[in-house]
Amino acid sequence: MARLLHMPEVAASAAEAVLQSWPVAENTSYAAQDVIVTIETEKAVVDVEAESDGVILKALVPEGARVEVGAPIALIGEPGERVADLDALLARLGVTAPRPRDTAGPGAAPVSRPPVPQPPVEVLPGAAAGSRPPADAGPDGSGPRIFTSPLARRMAAEAGIPVEEITGTGPHGRIVRRDVEAAVAARDTRPHSHGVPERPAAGAPQAPAPALPYSDLPHTRMRRAIATRTAESKRSVPHFYLRGTARVDGLLEVRRQLNDGAQVRVSVNDLVVKAVARAHTLVPAMNVIWTEDAVRSFSSVDVAVAVATERGLATPVVRSAEQVSVSSIASTVRDFVERAKNGRLGQAELEGGTITVSNLGMYGTEEFAAIINPPQSAILAVGAARREPVVGKDTIEAGTVMRVTLSVDHRPVDGAVAAEWMREFLTLIENPLRILA
Repeated sequence: MARLLHMPEVAASAAEAVLQSWPVAENTSYAAQDVIVTIETEKAVVDVEAESDGVILKALVPEGARVEVGAPIALIGEPGERVADLDALLARLGVTAPRPRDTAGPGAAPVSRPPVPQPPVEVLPGAAAGSRPPADAGPDGSGPRIFTSPLARRMAAEAGIPVEEITGTGPHGRIVRRDVEAAVAARDTRPHSHGVPERPAAGAPQAPAPALPYSDLPHTRMRRAIATRTAESKRSVPHFYLRGTARVDGLLEVRRQLNDGAQVRVSVNDLVVKAVARAHTLVPAMNVIWTEDAVRSFSSVDVAVAVATERGLATPVVRSAEQVSVSSIASTVRDFVERAKNGRLGQAELEGGTITVSNLGMYGTEEFAAIINPPQSAILAVGAARREPVVGKDTIEAGTVMRVTLSVDHRPVDGAVAAEWMREFLTLIENPLRILA
């Protein structure tokens, strides 16, 4: 029996997602566990598999469209099923475009049919045109009806631009997000007069100072997600911080030896990830997260690695990092970096873990503090390895040191536990053969 396929919630707390592609064409059968739709979230691309055999009778949303979670995206049926009147079936299911007014005959009063709810969709640049029909008149019949996506309507209101002044480039002239962004950009870059202002007469009210020129870069979905998560983390997670300094001459020498003739090159960050996993096994009270009902402990150590891309920050997770080799960690992280740049990380790869390693040392940053990525309980901020004077037993000598800052959630982890972990971690960094043990 034909039924609606709805946009799934592929990421926790996600309100919407982009329908990236339809791997299965209309009126084409598929088998259980076949990928029938690919969805893009703020940080990942997710392939949605079919729960059972079936056929896509009609795709309700074009590729590249932004769709709210729970909205219908397709009509699917049993294998081999065909529907004679798709429009009528969709209307019974509550999915169709608003119909224009009809008349019952000459001289008869017009009969209006209330619009039936339709999936809220915004067509992104490059998307195929949808199937929404144009409307010639507004609800009162007095003027043209303006179709806008919910997101575009909200953006226009926030920018103070009437939708009547915006030219729609979506299907059948529908106003979509890019149209509002273009209208805002055109308004903000409109040339201003730069003539010499006249000197106001004595006692006359002073005109406000001219606004400085500026430009706005509209928020991407990934940037909004980062803003939401970091703001929520700082509001709801009680952070406390521990700072430590380690001499890393021995660590750099071990890295040199590991890379001598090796096919997979190991970075300092790979060794740090391995040391974090080892420290978690030595201090298991750190390998926890906070839940509403309990402090949840884990038997294996999953470590997230912060990866910076042009789209924003992603934090894929290295699974069971305490059990795999440093070269395996290096290969995994390298693969994460490559796929993060193309937005091809899977949602499952971005979930889990109890701690994140964030390294800005390659930018020359000596020391910084990072924001915890909930529901994890800690994040380690790693600075650059720098040559500095180091105090030995009785002398001062040149050495290479690295500073780290551990941000900790005080709900599941006490200060003494975090201090014990920091001591073990610094000892591992300064005695790197223990990392490989």
